Formats: sequence, structure tokens, C-alpha cells
Amino acid sequence: MNYDFDQIIDRRNSDSEKWNAYPADVIPLWVADMDFISPEPVIRALHARVEHGVFGYPGGLGNQPDDLPGFRQLIVDRMAQRFNWTIEPQDVLLIPGVIVGFNLASYCTASPGSAVLIQTPVYPPILHAAKTTSCAYQEMELTLELDGSYSIDWQVFENAITGDTRVFILCNPHNPVGRVFRTDELERMAEICLRKNVVVCSDEIHADLVYPGYRHIPIAALHPEIAQNTITLIAPSKTYNLAGLQCSIAIIQNPELREQYLASRHGLVPWVNLMGLTAAQAAYQYGDEWLAQLLEYLRINRDFVHDFVNNELPGIRMSCPEGTYLAWLDCRGAGIDENPYKFFLEKARVALQDGESFGKGGEGFVRLNFGTRRSLLEQALQRMKLAMLNQSGD
Repeated sequence: MNYDFDQIIDRRNSDSEKWNAYPADVIPLWVADMDFISPEPVIRALHARVEHGVFGYPGGLGNQPDDLPGFRQLIVDRMAQRFNWTIEPQDVLLIPGVIVGFNLASYCTASPGSAVLIQTPVYPPILHAAKTTSCAYQEMELTLELDGSYSIDWQVFENAITGDTRVFILCNPHNPVGRVFRTDELERMAEICLRKNVVVCSDEIHADLVYPGYRHIPIAALHPEIAQNTITLIAPSKTYNLAGLQCSIAIIQNPELREQYLASRHGLVPWVNLMGLTAAQAAYQYGDEWLAQLLEYLRINRDFVHDFVNNELPGIRMSCPEGTYLAWLDCRGAGIDENPYKFFLEKARVALQDGESFGKGGEGFVRLNFGTRRSLLEQALQRMKLAMLNQSGD
């Protein structure tokens, strides 16, 4: 079937954090939450579950590997088909969110006083993982190139790891800079972490949202030795716009590490809720037609935003994202005298994500979510352009 991603959907009366955080005259393009109706098979599956009328505990106690074998095999098959990655059903664990996932990874690999390494600028909850789990915080800043893209300074990366470092949280595809790391980059990060005995926790929640010319490679798929040192986190939430249903997956191929991970959630992290499981299974089984159409719509949105920003917003530059539906706008050359997030909110009535919230390297940037209908995107960008013109005319 054909999906209409231009459909106007009123979300202000739907308990939407994205749409209710700001006054009604503000266009919200901030949190990573798309404005599209989820795939029809997902909605149909949820209706069927509601009509059944009984909402008991799903699976067995704690969603252990033998509780939901059909769902786990679905993930095994998907990893093989989409990423040429061979895993086993017992490697698949269910968790209520990727944020929970990387905090659990920190809990089970690092003790209080040991350290968590991240690459900035990065998704804010990753910034907070060390503090959340009573660990020391370590960072290395990604290198901003002249063309607006980002790379890794390998000496800086290696020097950032100390004897206290226990886990490195990788974000790939990267939020907010939009990189989809290449094989050689992933291999080098993995080699350094192996050599220094640092576990890799790879947040790959945007793995399905990659544009033509690029390919997502799970870091654990590179080599069996790397797989034994990696916790991989995925979810249908960004891909199929199911964030509110809180169903995510940790893939851990090392049995000992998997047991540590399971033990760390005992009494703290519950099973995944029934509706989340229902939606995830339907999305992964029947949602790929919707996903293919979504990716083409997002690609056109991405190109539209890229061209508009670089041609119509003087002094602002944007590198074209390789993955995600998030644009990372460098406003430092635009002559905006205040925080650009505050400027566009107050002068354009457009809510973006403040770059400073992404840590070191985010100052002077804003993140824009282009996962919305094109007409609203164009309206927001025109408001931003007018605000800049008015500023230059003052």
C-alpha cells in the first residue's frame, strides 16, 4: 500500500512531549520523534491485542531467552538479512528502552569509580550515563572537518582511554552529527578497545535509517573476537515511530557478559510491556514496505533541508547526514549574538534542540528533526530565514 507522509496529524491532544512542550504558535522540530502514523500492520496488531481484552504478563518471568522464541528468531533473521550478521536466539535480550540498555551496560561492566568513555557531541542521555551509574566520565571530541563532516582523531581516542576505562559507548549511526561509521573506522575503534580491555556498548537505534551510498555495519558483526566484547542495542522505536511503546533489544554474544547484563537488571528493570512487544513484532515482520517509502520521503526532506540551510540561511552550514532524520546545523558563523536555540525559538517560533545539550563541541549548534511533513518543514525554515533577515536589518 502507499503511505501518505504529507498527511496533517494533530498531535497536540495526544500526550505528545514533542508538541506540548512549547506554546501552540511554536513549530516543534526538536526531540527525535517523527510526525508520521506508524505502519498499518502495527496498528492492526495493536487493535487485535486490545480487542482480546486480557493484558497479562508477556512471556515468562524476566523475558529470558526461551520465553518468546518466535520474537527472538525474528531478530536473528533480521540481523542476517539486513546486516549479514549471524547471531543466535539466546543472544537476544529484551529491554524497555535503549537508554536503559546503555545504563545497564555501564552497571554491569564498570564499578563505581571506574570510567565510561563517550564521543562528543552526542545524544544527551549518553552524556549522563557515567553519572547515572556512579562512574567517572571520560570523553573525546569528534573532529569537525572543514566541510562540516566529522572524523575521529585516533591519537585523541586512544589517549582518552585510561586504566580506569571499562566501557566505551558508541553511537552509530551517530546522533546528532549524522555519521554512519565506515568499516575501517569501526575496526580501529574495536581494535583499540580490545587491546585496552574496554567493552564496547554500541547504540545502533538508527541502524535502519541510512541513506543511499552508505551502509550500516554492526560493530559486533566485524569479527567474532569483537562480538565477544560488544553489547549492541537496537529498537524499532525510531525506525517505525514507536518510541512511546518502550521496546528495545540488547544483543550480547558473549555468554558471560550476557549473564552479567541479565543480573544487573534484577529487581530494577522490568520486562517489556505487552503493547511494545506486539508493535515491535508486527513492525519487524510486516513494516518494511512502510520503511522503504519512509526512507525515500526522509531522503527528499534531508536534501531539501541541506539545500535550504546552505543556500538560504547566511552563515549557517550543514553537512548532509549519512543516516538518521536529524540535521546538525552549525550556526557559529551566522552572526547570531545569542544562543541559536534561544534565537530561533524566540524570533522564529521554531523549537530546535540546543547544541549545548550534546556536550563538548555542541556550542553554537542546533539539531533539527526533519522527520515531519514537508510543508511544515518548509514553513519552519522560512520562519528561520525571516528571523535572520530581520536580525541583519536591525
